Amino acid sequence: MASPGKKAFALRLDPALHQALERTAAADFRSVNAQVEVLLREALARRGVRIEAGEPARRGRPSKKEPE
Repeated sequence: MASPGKKAFALRLDPALHQALERTAAADFRSVNAQVEVLLREALARRGVRIEAGEPARRGRPSKKEPE
């Protein structure tokens, strides 16, 4: 399931390309999905394409709600 605020879509890749993505993602301690996003952002930046800043990723455990 996609994170809230993220667009999900199917992407068909050549198996060799996917293996290369897995290797680079592991080297950078990222998921393949996160690695694809980073590489796309880098490629767009090199082309001079500006991307609006989205909400920063929420990290860590959610805070416990006080019982009512």
